[in-house]
Amino acid sequence: MNLPFLGHRHKKNGGAAFPADPESVAALLSECDLLRAQAAQAGVRLDDTPASLEALDQLVPRWRDDAETLPWLGHDAGLYLGTVVVRTVPGAGWRIRSDGEPVVRLASGREIEVADAGREWAASGVPELSQLYAEIAEN
Repeated sequence: MNLPFLGHRHKKNGGAAFPADPESVAALLSECDLLRAQAAQAGVRLDDTPASLEALDQLVPRWRDDAETLPWLGHDAGLYLGTVVVRTVPGAGWRIRSDGEPVVRLASGREIEVADAGREWAASGVPELSQLYAEIAEN
């Protein structure tokens, strides 16, 4: 995911120009509008908790019939997984890689490519978001 609205990756002094405020980045990445709309239509409230990941896992995957929606919804699912991790796992935070892709960095230093995980979930349902969360939270 390239986030050009976060600014250019270079400055005269060589430092990154992404916002220094991690809360602003987290708020931006947590929007997941398409996923939230799909979940709301199915009666699922996404409250940024692990229980909401379980509810997402139970949705009938109607988006798989729409080739245009599938990758975007998957990306949103990954960002939502990352949002839940960042908000509930101590020491977890967002990091924007040099290619513009957001990843979740755990206190251990391990990085989780949540967007890829979300796209896999949207396409096949495996692994489940709640299962991924459980694996991430225990490390």
